[in-house]
Amino acid sequence: MKGLAASWLIWALLSACFAALTAIFAKVGVANVNSDFATLIRTVIIVGVLSAILAATGQFQPLASISPRTYLFLALSGLATGASWICYFRALKLGEAARVAPIDKLSTVLVAIFGVAFLGERLSGPNWAGVALIACGALLVAYRG
Repeated sequence: MKGLAASWLIWALLSACFAALTAIFAKVGVANVNSDFATLIRTVIIVGVLSAILAATGQFQPLASISPRTYLFLALSGLATGASWICYFRALKLGEAARVAPIDKLSTVLVAIFGVAFLGERLSGPNWAGVALIACGALLVAYRG
């Protein structure tokens, strides 16, 4: 069981499940509230839950132990996350969850491209074929014919 808990694949699959639930719960949640305010409520809940987890597990770190470079990239990541959530909730407010979520998941395609372009990662031919299929699949799921 310990090996399973250390598997990136298990955590990634759980992430996908929770992301799917996020779309469904958020679609219902934004029905009668401003989408930006809904994002704020969601963010406050996330901060509370993460704070409780860190406190319960003793994982808080001294702020001085974190490098300025790390702060910079975590800040940029936080800004990108906030922008993503604001856009996602607005899209859910305006569109169908079953069409919004696949377009949002084009982030997978962009991560592959950005990983190669900015992080020096390498993808094989079959990897690129998978990226292309994800892109086509997302577009086909979102398409209203």
